[in-house]
Amino acid sequence: MSTPIVRIRNLRKSYGSVVALDGVSLEVQEGKIFGLLGPNGAGKTTTVKVLTTLVRPDAGEVEVSGADVLRDPVKVRSLIGYVPQELTVDPYLTAREHMHYYADLYHLSAAAGEARMRELLTLVGLAGHENRRVREFSGGMKKKLDLACGLIHRPPLIFLDEPSLGLDVHVRRDVWNYILKLKEEGATIFLCTNYMDEAERLCDDVAIIDGGKIVVMGSPAALRSQLKRDLVSVQIAGSDEDHGEMLAAFEKAVSRLKVVKGTMKEGGRLKVYVESNEVALPQILQSAADLALPLHSITYSRPGLDEVFLHYTGHSFTERDDNHG
Repeated sequence: MSTPIVRIRNLRKSYGSVVALDGVSLEVQEGKIFGLLGPNGAGKTTTVKVLTTLVRPDAGEVEVSGADVLRDPVKVRSLIGYVPQELTVDPYLTAREHMHYYADLYHLSAAAGEARMRELLTLVGLAGHENRRVREFSGGMKKKLDLACGLIHRPPLIFLDEPSLGLDVHVRRDVWNYILKLKEEGATIFLCTNYMDEAERLCDDVAIIDGGKIVVMGSPAALRSQLKRDLVSVQIAGSDEDHGEMLAAFEKAVSRLKVVKGTMKEGGRLKVYVESNEVALPQILQSAADLALPLHSITYSRPGLDEVFLHYTGHSFTERDDNHG
């Protein structure tokens, strides 16, 4: 196997009494899209800030393309592009002025900076907006400009921290397509996200982080297949006030079935994890009929990464949400 472009061993970082990273180890292979998945406060942003030389770790080994982030931070910075989750664009500058500023930071010639600006603004869909001030841009346009600025020096490794946070569905799709284009051009992408659909769509490999620890790593398909179970999702009709008692009774009934491996309530929906949806579906429907439940819909599918997270952490993805990333 080739030498990984990112290598982390036993990385630790605390902020006072708060442990942000508790012995994190992982590797990222060149030319891949690697996803670091976890809820707010899991340790994603701290990991990226260590990798991009913005935060000094308390302990551990961290290398980017063979360069140690503590001993050779200048070399590391020359090899990476970083787009943080917070918008960094200046509302009073034009898109052109932003791009030229970043080109100067990376010591590109005037001709190279201009060529890269035109290429990148076209790629992110901002061609024709070069001379508009950023205060006139929508949130999606600002995010795209942030992406373009972080990539002007053609870095081989790109860190994207929540790249589609706060974007509408259409703009998110544009950003996803752009990330896939970067991979096609040979870049390695290190993607932090708490959107499971984003990870499913983009990532070759993922690591799930929770409470500052890596709980599982692998390809999305491999992690899903390890669960060896299907998901039957039952939506109950009626108002929210009615859902509580009905769902509780339904959950108690289906939990008695031998084919059922677990359940989870979600609003007016009950997720039922089973060995085989073909065998379990008739039994679940019979349980609903016995209780005279008004069903709105029933669907079945293979488990997604949210079910993988639940399996390995013991809690749902949305249950953790604190202020330290």
